[in-house]
Amino acid sequence: MTEFFGSAHLVDLTLAVVAGEMLAIAMYWQLSRRGIDPRQLLPNVLAGAFLRLALSGYSWPWYAACLAASGVANVADLRQRWR
Repeated sequence: MTEFFGSAHLVDLTLAVVAGEMLAIAMYWQLSRRGIDPRQLLPNVLAGAFLRLALSGYSWPWYAACLAASGVANVADLRQRWR
């Protein structure tokens, strides 16, 4: 159990749960047009996914690209919420 919490697999599990939530929200939105529009959550989820990819252990250009992409997704999320 200690190995699980010390590895990046906990982040993978968290992203899987978030992906399941996104799917449930999208299905609910599609059926009822109520709740949260899934497009509003996408930049936030992408930012988290890019942060997870940065933990993959590749070379520093990959790490830098993933962090930059996460930053862009975060700015898109903030811009969307600013309105």
